[in-house]
Amino acid sequence: MSLPSAMSDSRRIAIMDVGKTNAKVVIVDAATGTEVAARSTQNRVAKDGLYPHYDIEALWAFFVEALAIFAQSPGFDAISVTAHGAAAALLGENGLEMPVIDYEHIYPDGVRAAYAALRPDFAETRSPLLSGGLNVGAQIHYQKTQFPGQYANVRTILTYAQYWVWRLTGIAVNEVTSLGCHTDLWNPQAGEYSSLVDTLELRPLMAPIRSAFDRIGDLREPLTREIGVTKPIPVHCGIHDSNASLLPHLIARTSPFSVVSTGTWVVSFAVGGRLDQLDPARDTLANVDAYGKAVPSARFMGGREFDLLTGGATLEPDADTLNQVIDEQFMILPGIVQGSGPYPAHDPIRLNDGSRSAAELNVAASLYSALMTNTCLELIGAAGPTIVEGPFSRNRTYLAALRSLTGREIIASPDSTGTSLGAALLAGARSPVKPVSDHVAPLNAAFAVYAQNWRDNLRRK
Repeated sequence: MSLPSAMSDSRRIAIMDVGKTNAKVVIVDAATGTEVAARSTQNRVAKDGLYPHYDIEALWAFFVEALAIFAQSPGFDAISVTAHGAAAALLGENGLEMPVIDYEHIYPDGVRAAYAALRPDFAETRSPLLSGGLNVGAQIHYQKTQFPGQYANVRTILTYAQYWVWRLTGIAVNEVTSLGCHTDLWNPQAGEYSSLVDTLELRPLMAPIRSAFDRIGDLREPLTREIGVTKPIPVHCGIHDSNASLLPHLIARTSPFSVVSTGTWVVSFAVGGRLDQLDPARDTLANVDAYGKAVPSARFMGGREFDLLTGGATLEPDADTLNQVIDEQFMILPGIVQGSGPYPAHDPIRLNDGSRSAAELNVAASLYSALMTNTCLELIGAAGPTIVEGPFSRNRTYLAALRSLTGREIIASPDSTGTSLGAALLAGARSPVKPVSDHVAPLNAAFAVYAQNWRDNLRRK
């Protein structure tokens, strides 16, 4: 699959990357696809106001400051944006009319029940009913019904990555990877809005849809002066972050293969998988790729769960510790973060816990993460090699366990994330870097017994 022909001649591309936990600005060399500079900040949730919401102005101040620094060195010729899903910006006449809601906010039971009764069937949207505001349709329904005074002033609804494009250019657009990531607002088979858009009377408010690859406009004044650029800086439409990770592989590989994008969420894509076997009760869904095609997907909050289990410690356990955890059958059963993933209603259990060292906890958490990832891959019919992006691509225990579980090639992409390269491809990067990894060997035969016991214990829950 190739890139659209209408690309820029940028030498360096600034990527604004808004993750759920952190946000960053990265400069990518367009000729090599490599990161040459980066700055990051925490993505804070404010608790004041109507409901918990992202601190948009703090993020904006960070982006402007980072772009100003990078305008001096190493410089950039274009901007592209990538952002997490499950977020939408509701604009009034003069900017945000309502705060961008934190998708982890839980709505009252009556609001949830009312939304569940009016949302489209899974067969239409391939979007399961998720907790909190993980369905953007649920967010907008909550904002509309619970805060009618503020909602009455809304004039435009934007997907989240494209909100930042609007801040940069003043031009309001939407884009299908963000519309198609479990929003309930998109029909991926038909490639158009779902019936929910008319049920909620949103159609007049939805900004025009543009391709992720489109150049939307140039960086507007007075931002150019504030950032310190003296030439036109084109801004491209942008993309949902997990789909940004997928894009380089869509270009470089032929089906079937799978991509596991890791961060706060672990999102698995099965290119060449089957849409007709998706199970909405187990957090499987169709994402929509940069070319508008539906891709079977599954998710669990793996990065968050790993941090909860390990306290965020980064360790490389030795072989003896790994073997000890496996031999003693110290294992963790899902789900650590409930309400999503393949076991959304399960309570977490630790088996053969005892007093465990930080290294042993790291092993058990890594094996748990691999077992959960494999479950997701099985649910979406994954085949062929599996490419692991993001933080888990540097976790050797996780990679070896996943190799054992899938019985297929595992390829680690150990750069910071694949999102930066994917977003850069939208704005002119021409040389996608194929993941490079040494051979990922499977774990020993004892792990097969461990994995079977993990499954057996889950069946007894």
